[in-house]
Amino acid sequence: PVTATTVATQAAIAQVAPTETDVPASPAPTQTPLPVSVTRFEPGIQVQYSLDLNPQNQDGWLRDVKDKLGLNWFKQQVRWADVETERGVYDWSKMDLVMPSAARFNLNVMITVLDTPEWAREPGADLTKVGPPANYDDYVNFVRAILERYPGQIQAIEVWNEQNIDREWSSSKGLKATDYIDLLRRTYRAVKELSPGTIVVSGALAPTGFNDGVGAWDDFVYMDQMIAAGLLDVTDCVGAHHNGYNIGPNVPSDQVPPDPTARFRGPFDNPHHSWSFYSTLRSYASKIAAAGGTQKLCVTEFGWAVSEDLGGFPTGFEFSQDNTLQEQADFIIEAMNLMEEWGTVRLAFIWNFNYAPQAGWATDNDNVPYSLIGPGFTFRPAYDAIIQWSAERRARGIQ
Repeated sequence: PVTATTVATQAAIAQVAPTETDVPASPAPTQTPLPVSVTRFEPGIQVQYSLDLNPQNQDGWLRDVKDKLGLNWFKQQVRWADVETERGVYDWSKMDLVMPSAARFNLNVMITVLDTPEWAREPGADLTKVGPPANYDDYVNFVRAILERYPGQIQAIEVWNEQNIDREWSSSKGLKATDYIDLLRRTYRAVKELSPGTIVVSGALAPTGFNDGVGAWDDFVYMDQMIAAGLLDVTDCVGAHHNGYNIGPNVPSDQVPPDPTARFRGPFDNPHHSWSFYSTLRSYASKIAAAGGTQKLCVTEFGWAVSEDLGGFPTGFEFSQDNTLQEQADFIIEAMNLMEEWGTVRLAFIWNFNYAPQAGWATDNDNVPYSLIGPGFTFRPAYDAIIQWSAERRARGIQ
């Protein structure tokens, strides 16, 4: 409340406050290009927030990303179901931890927004699977709430994740690209209204050879369906995923050299583009160009799993036995060099930095084999390789 004492105090302050002519002129602000207007290749990494919500721990993770790995971007997954537990009731604790930390280290932030809360799901939805909302505007309003709470702090937004498979898009209407594009279109318009410089990334597809249209669509088929539904009118960057199984990033799916020692036989005995980082990303870029699009790819997850130092591996990740720790490092660096050379990739996020230690290096957790941090908080060779790669780029004048 305003009191006589408050007014008197304010008057006294005003008497000694400098006039406009007394205040030193501030230097003109540097014009930083908006993220959406930048076209060069930039790598980043997926970082899991500090599970105990400890700001010092969060700063420790992001300090490593910026000051040691030399990366300027990181990706944070935002699960809508965890934040807006009831309509209009928000728990911002995780983002309130992450966003100030990102600002302290001058990091660009990409968020992936997914996972509808129960109150917004379709009637009768299978709640054991992730799925879209009954009303797409509920998702759009949540994205709006994020941008309004953190204005100017989010440089890219990925709209959903792997919507071509049923476990990520479980809907009574099925796996329809037209439905996803409807969600993307509404979100795109809202983001451009509130934050025109933010990069809108379409949800990255899961590379899969399974194609019954119920459990999954082959990603090439679904990509064609998205393009036909208007994808290139409502996205700044086309999302992509590829975790490279047990072949390198420069190996096309139809040119996999024989390897009789490989325990996981998929790429060798059953050639398909979904095994190949090279074939998947090059074909996506070709599809975009053939449709008249100028968008680049945003590879929101890429990496190579390795179980050499874990003493086990998750079920279904047998291919991690065929990769050595050194190969993980070599493949990540080779992949970044290729993406920069191709000129068709805008952003690429290494999967992942710190999920393993936060999961206690559990051998049944499928995020663990990809982590840069090995048991006992030892850094795997990939960690040092990225440091060296970033330093060499800076030496060439590339920031």
